[in-house]
Amino acid sequence: MNAQLSSRFNRVKPYLTASIAVAATGLLIAANYLMIGLEPQIIHILWIILTATIFTMIIQITRVEKAFAKHLALFVANKERLANEIKYRIWAEKTSSENKTRLQIIDENLPVMLAYFNAEQQCCYHNRAYRLWFGLNAEQIDNRFAREFLNEHFHHGLKCNIDTILAGEIIQNKRSQRLANGSTCLILEQFVPHFDSKGKVIGFYTLYTPRILKENESDNTQEQTKSKNALIQDSSNHHGSAKENESTHFSTVSIDSAARLIQAIEQGKFHLYCQSIISTKTAADSCRGYEILIRMAEEENNLIPPGAFISFVEKYHLMPRLDRWVVSYMTTWLGRHNMNSDMLFCINLAQDTLSDPQFIDFVQEQLQQSNVPAQTLCFEIEESDAKSNLTEVTIFSQKVRQIGCKVSLSGFSHERTSFNLLKSIQTDFLKIDGSLFCNSLNNPADLAKVKEINQIAHLMKIRTIAESVESTEIIGELHEMGVDFAQGFGIAPPQLLKDLE
Repeated sequence: MNAQLSSRFNRVKPYLTASIAVAATGLLIAANYLMIGLEPQIIHILWIILTATIFTMIIQITRVEKAFAKHLALFVANKERLANEIKYRIWAEKTSSENKTRLQIIDENLPVMLAYFNAEQQCCYHNRAYRLWFGLNAEQIDNRFAREFLNEHFHHGLKCNIDTILAGEIIQNKRSQRLANGSTCLILEQFVPHFDSKGKVIGFYTLYTPRILKENESDNTQEQTKSKNALIQDSSNHHGSAKENESTHFSTVSIDSAARLIQAIEQGKFHLYCQSIISTKTAADSCRGYEILIRMAEEENNLIPPGAFISFVEKYHLMPRLDRWVVSYMTTWLGRHNMNSDMLFCINLAQDTLSDPQFIDFVQEQLQQSNVPAQTLCFEIEESDAKSNLTEVTIFSQKVRQIGCKVSLSGFSHERTSFNLLKSIQTDFLKIDGSLFCNSLNNPADLAKVKEINQIAHLMKIRTIAESVESTEIIGELHEMGVDFAQGFGIAPPQLLKDLE
């Protein structure tokens, strides 16, 4: 009840003030011109009331103007935000249309049978070759579990390896299948896990690459897996299969052997790539660097997917050994080519390497043997590794900077915990997380985050690097914000290190 009375009073208050002012003015005019006899005291009171109401009306008008200006500013901001959202929606629709066209091309022309399943083994995507092979339409596959539409032979290969796939490992199998026309088809079966930004497996891809064997070409997978075949045949006879005259054989290809990885490291079966890091400022600031990337030689022979070997190296705790190989190779290469001392070569380090107490002594020894300036090397530390092992990363950053090398903290986000890292870890460069640049031209919130990160870094005398820059338009924006360097496919794709020679 009180609230209603208060609301009504607030609505009539401006009119009440104006009414009092009009009444006081009317009485004063009447007293002056109509010779109405009023006491001098009453006249003085009327003047006081008139003056007070005028001041009250002025205050009310000022408040209304301020409220109007505030609402106008809010309206303009909402209008700009709506305009940005419309631009972003148009861009998203255009991108979606382009991606849909590309996806359709892949769907219709890719000879590999490709499908994507979530962690619960529900099919979320399948291409035309996949549907044709199993003789199913899209409605029979969409959002269905693998066991509901895969025949026994194919589902067995998935069922036997699902725990390993969801643990983050890549599986490759070979199978031979007798077709209805009597020919034999050799199928390369691959299961590739899909990770989210936190490293958790959220799904996996299945790829089946069929190849018809020639008449004089033997199938060597049968003798290799005779015992496993017998088990599969028994299961097939018990449950039945989609095609009565099909027979399938498996042969697992081991790509995660620790001995094999150790041999690859010892024999240097890796190729180093580099991606440019350019200055966003004027040509006078000619400082330039490269991030060093590593690929296993077998990746280029299409034996395993790019970057897949890293998970196996981490599994067997061989990353410190691999990081030492990279450092040894780089210092030898730099010493041989006499690169400009202003050049910076950034090497990513694994979490296990950061905990290796002998690693810094090894780096210093390699630098001395190759006569390479220590400031040429910059060691990149992932923000997630720094958060999970703050004490050891803090010690590492202090010691490695003492020998003259640089330190870069990569994947830096806008979280409070990220800024807290800068209080403990001594770093020369801050790599701003690439997700903030995906739509930074259309998203003022992301731009504001980048500006704040850049300002805080510069206050702490830390230079900033924008990673995953995918367009040249963003470089101009980075220059205006004062971000020091930029890296990404919009600037230059990775190239072989030997091409710098």
